[in-house]
Order: sequence, then structure tokens, then C-alpha cells
Amino acid sequence: MDTPKRKTRKAGKRTRAKAGHNLPIPVDVPRVQPAANSSTKADQHPYQYIDRIARAVTARYTGGLSPFSTMLAWSDWALHLSRAPGRQLELSELAFRNMLTILTDTAKSATDEGVKPPFHPGRNDHRFTYPNWSKMPFRYWQQSFLAAQDWWDHATDDLRGLSDPDSARVSFMIRQMLDLYSPSNFPVTNPEILEATLRRGGANLTDGARHFSEDLIQTWLQKPAKPLENFKVGEDIACTPGKVVFQNDIFELIQYAPTTAKVKAEPVLIVPAWIMKYYILDLSPHNSLIRYLVQEGHTVFAISWCNPTADQSGLSLDDYRLRGVMAALDAISAIVPDQKIHATGYCLGGTILSITACTMARDGDERLASLTLLAAQIDFTEAGELLLFLDDSQVAFLEDMMWAQGYLDRPQMAQTFASMRSEDLIYARAVRRYFLGVDDLPTDLTVWSKDTTRMPAAMHGEYLRALFLENRLTAGRFAVDGRVVALKDIDVPIFVVGTEDDHIAPWRSVYKMRLFTDSEFTFALTSSGHNGGILSEPGHPRRHYRIGERRVGENYVDPDTWYRNHAPVEGSWWTAWADWLDRKSTGRIKPPTMGLSGTRYAPISEAPGYYIMQK
Repeated sequence: MDTPKRKTRKAGKRTRAKAGHNLPIPVDVPRVQPAANSSTKADQHPYQYIDRIARAVTARYTGGLSPFSTMLAWSDWALHLSRAPGRQLELSELAFRNMLTILTDTAKSATDEGVKPPFHPGRNDHRFTYPNWSKMPFRYWQQSFLAAQDWWDHATDDLRGLSDPDSARVSFMIRQMLDLYSPSNFPVTNPEILEATLRRGGANLTDGARHFSEDLIQTWLQKPAKPLENFKVGEDIACTPGKVVFQNDIFELIQYAPTTAKVKAEPVLIVPAWIMKYYILDLSPHNSLIRYLVQEGHTVFAISWCNPTADQSGLSLDDYRLRGVMAALDAISAIVPDQKIHATGYCLGGTILSITACTMARDGDERLASLTLLAAQIDFTEAGELLLFLDDSQVAFLEDMMWAQGYLDRPQMAQTFASMRSEDLIYARAVRRYFLGVDDLPTDLTVWSKDTTRMPAAMHGEYLRALFLENRLTAGRFAVDGRVVALKDIDVPIFVVGTEDDHIAPWRSVYKMRLFTDSEFTFALTSSGHNGGILSEPGHPRRHYRIGERRVGENYVDPDTWYRNHAPVEGSWWTAWADWLDRKSTGRIKPPTMGLSGTRYAPISEAPGYYIMQK
């Protein structure tokens, strides 16, 4: 399939050299015509633009959160609780019992510090790990805070008649407010801050004030952080050798240089999420999945998405499929002719790859050898805490905010993800940085996590409504080129990876790919979270995974039963996937050329290309 040629202005394209890289930098990226949106006819009335502007202005101050959804959730909870005298008595009893428990613990621990505390923080809550939290009066403050958390968890849980989304949303908002007033956040009630201040003569507070001013200026000015020594993109991270062999206004295609005398016949295409830069899969040499695949004898291609600007607000979800994934498959088919392709998608990249795969199956395109999905959802009915931020009102606010600025900006997305684990990602970090005066420990993963991207308005609106909110793909209502596509049409072997502690793509939701497909299916569940679980290189300490296969024709097994029936295996899931890819390959061949000279797939520049450098 030929991809559309780019139109350029008469002035053509200029290039310039970037420090450390000889990369072409397109300065005349064409403006894409806005795609049709989901607005009703009433939205086209001129007066409706007043409403959209009003919502967009409000959304800027609320981070895209709809105040109407918030008020409705509180009203739903409060009205149901006010008409539940039994629950009110239960909560009164619980409050009295928790208070009595705290007083009893205070009396016992005053004479015996070895007494176990009655309330414990969550598994991911590291605010109270300092040893002196077990001493008075800090123990009393800590236990009182945890007791309040316990009471509110019960107050917002399982109230008959209250909708689950409103219950979860109220619980989430209560947790945000409680986290703000945690005793760990204040110098006079945090023993670690007090001891550090005495030990350092207040220098920790001076250093913290400097850190705070630096962060405040960077937030106001939206200045990119300076590259850290030993973590420079293209030199220390994202440094697997390769060439950019294709470029359009949406993505660059990178082909990686072989390191073995012969390579496996079928190449591998990696489709990352456009919500992140691709080099999460090519970090430092020791934990680069791309480098690992190359060393295993694969010819690897990776998509590097552009960081869209307001001029690209009209990019649609189908643009990412057709001029993204399909264009990449066309390039690979030209460079490595007569070979099928192992397609791999991570996060949202897996979602668009799944749509592409079932569209190809519908249309008789048989170029795929296998399909691998890494922490990628295709069904969104159990999409975890992200559902707390989405309903019709929330999506309308986000759409209007993106309509006004052309994209969803980086801080707006970062704020959403951080709030899901505010106790650790916001408050614990703030205490370390501003009160203890401790610099963030630089790692390749933290460098990558700060290198965020924007979302084009049209595409992100389509994604939120069609997939996340309306769940059209698994409901049999998602159309490509005017015709509905079905995941059951995919007839290539499928390998799916979920992560145990994933709060973005919960593993039970990821597992649902098994429910909607009939082909050979392998599922691997690895330890850690959305990013850490995927970055699980061989030799990584304290990692394990579970793995199981469904043969064609076998009955469905629910995720909890599957979990009980598959024992953990120590080590990295990478090795199991490499063995699986090896079994799905047809042998070894001489490495293909880097790109295809004399065609539009001739090498353009050295990896990692230009788009990865866009800010």
C-alpha cells in the first residue's frame, strides 16, 4: 500500500545540523486538514463556540477535569448516604472503634515500642518507612492519619444504589485531600525532616528552597530540563546503532544495524505509544529491548512518532494507522521483500496495532507473521483508575481544551498520571526534594519519563470517545474505511504481556485479548508496573513472570483461574518471548541492506533520528 506523498510549500525543506547528530530537521511540516469530529449539528451553531471557549478556559484551570462530573459524584454519594441510616450507624461505630484503637495503641506503645501498629500504609506508600515513625508522638500522628484513611475507604465503598464510577471518583478525591494533609508532608510532624534539619543545621531547607525555585521557574516557563551527564539521548540512551530509512509528517522509521552474521528471516516492527517517546524500549544498552532483539539475531524496525504541534491538530486515529503503522509495514516489505513481519505494539501502540491487524485480516493482507502486545488494552471496561477521569462531561472538557490549543499538552497528561499515585509520585518526592534537600536520583527511566509528548486534538478526542468511553472495538462497532472490523478475524499467533502492578493498563484488562480472539494465544504476566515490568531484562534482580498458552479451539479461562493455574518463573519474560519468536520464525538469512538505496526508503540519517529530539 502506497502512503500519501507529503505536500510541501514552494520554499521546500531546510535542514540544519544538531549538536552531536547529523539529522534532517523539517521546518515546513504541512498542516493536516482537521478530521470530522463527534460534534452534533447543534455544536456547529455560532453560539456554541461561546460554550466551547468557556469550557476550554475552565479546563485550563482544572487540568481538564470537569467540575460538573465532580459535583455530580459528590451529590450522588451524599444523597445516597443521607438516605442510608444503617450505613450512618455503621460508620459512626467504625469511627468510635478506630478512635478507641488509636488510644489503646498510644497507651501500649508508650511503654513498649515493639507493639505492632494497628493500621498499615498501602504497598506502594513509602511515606512512613523512616524508623522513627514508630516513636511518639510521630506514631500517633501516623496512625491517626491511617485510621482516617480507613474510615473514608469504608465511607465511599459499596453503598447500595450508588453508582460504581461515582463511588470510585469520590474515593479518589477523598484520597487526594487526605494525601495533602498527611503528617509526612510537614516538617514539624515528620521525624525524618526534623532530624535532617538538626543534623545539617538547616542546610536541607536551603537546598530545598533552591530546588523549589528551580522547579517553579521550569513549570512556569515550560523549559525542557537540561540533558544530564551520562544520560544524553542518542549517546548514552537511545543509542542502538541504526538508520532512519523513512520519514513523513507523523513518524520516522528506524532500521537497526545487525550484530550477527545471519538474521532471522522475519523482521520485527515495534510500534510504541504516541503518548511517549519510543526510546522507553531503547534505554541504556543493558536494558534496551531493541538492542536485545538485535543481539538475538532479529532485523528490528521501530517507529519514532513526531511530537505534534497545533498545526497538526487534525491528525486522526486513522492517520496513525494508515500513514503510521501501514506506511511502516510498506517500508519493511520493500526493504525485506517476501517475508512476513513480527509486529509488536506497546501501550497505545498495541491498541492501534490491533486495529491495524484486524483491518488487514478483513482485507486479506497476510503480511503479519505474529502479533505481540505489551501492556496494551483493546477492551476498556476495566481500564483501572484512568476511568475516574472519563465520562461524557470530562471528555467534552478535554475536547474543548484541545480544540482551543490544538493538542493535549504534556503537563496536563503528567498531572493525571501522577495523581494516580500521588502519595509516592507527588508528595513523597516533594518531601525529599524540598524539605530533605535531596536531588532526584537520575536514571535513564526518569530522563525518559520527563521527555513527554503532546497529543493531537482530533486523534486524542477520537481515542477517548470511540475506544475508551464507548469501547467500540470489542463491542463490534469500530469502523475502518466505513466497515466494522473484528478482532476475531486475526488469525496469526498472538503473544500478550501484562504487568502485575499496572495502574494504567491493568493486567486483567490486557488479558481480555484472549476473550476476543480465536487464534493461538500466549499470555505472560510479569512482575512490576506498566514501564518497569516491560523493562525486565535478563539478570534484573527480583523479577518473575507467569506464562501460559491457549491452543486453537480451547475454551476460555478467566484471568483469576489462569493466575492460580500458572506458577511464577524466576527471571525475565524477554527470554520466553525470544524463544517464542524463534519458534515462529522460518530460519536465518543474510542481513538485509540498511534501507533501500535509490528509493524513498534510502537511509536519511543516523538513529535515533530527529523526531525524538522534538520538544
